[in-house]
Amino acid sequence: MSQHNEIAKVYATALLELARAHGTKAQADGNEMAKEVGAELTALCEVAAADKKFVLFLGSPAVTRARRTATIERVLKGRVSDLLFRFVVTLNRKGRLGELLAIGSAYDTLLQDLFGRTEVDVYTVDGSSMGSATETLMREKLRAAIGKEAVFHYYRDPTMIGGIKLRIADQLVDGSIATRLRRLQHTMIESGGATVRRDASRFIA
Repeated sequence: MSQHNEIAKVYATALLELARAHGTKAQADGNEMAKEVGAELTALCEVAAADKKFVLFLGSPAVTRARRTATIERVLKGRVSDLLFRFVVTLNRKGRLGELLAIGSAYDTLLQDLFGRTEVDVYTVDGSSMGSATETLMREKLRAAIGKEAVFHYYRDPTMIGGIKLRIADQLVDGSIATRLRRLQHTMIESGGATVRRDASRFIA
């Protein structure tokens, strides 16, 4: 789960509001329209993220705005909704196309919040699932704690010894074995130090 900069949040919020308003005007469900635009934006960001050269192209000051506009029209026009197409064109015109991936991530967070869900990044040694039973239990605990439905995303972290780490919004909940060992070590050091000081005071006295 990415931490979003303020610019990305502003543009993501604007797109969400436009999508909901567009759905209402079309006599459709505004929230459903927001979801459809989100799916399109996610797909676009995934394609962009898979090509480092394309990401550089989006944000490079060496590329003229006219050249980027021509590429946007060639790649996107007729392949995405007119709303998203115009939004991307606007980003280019304002020199913010380099923020596309961050905007996509911020939009997804806003969308999940709209539907009463929250993104939870789960880190394990090999990126494997916690298992359906553990997921269900964790989902229930999170719902009770924060009042939202958890949407789990799994990531691999080979630096971990075992256990799991959860990131909920900007908060890291670390339950890894390595962290527990560090805490145990710290407790032992603190406890040992207190014992040494106590014994030393006996000898000094």
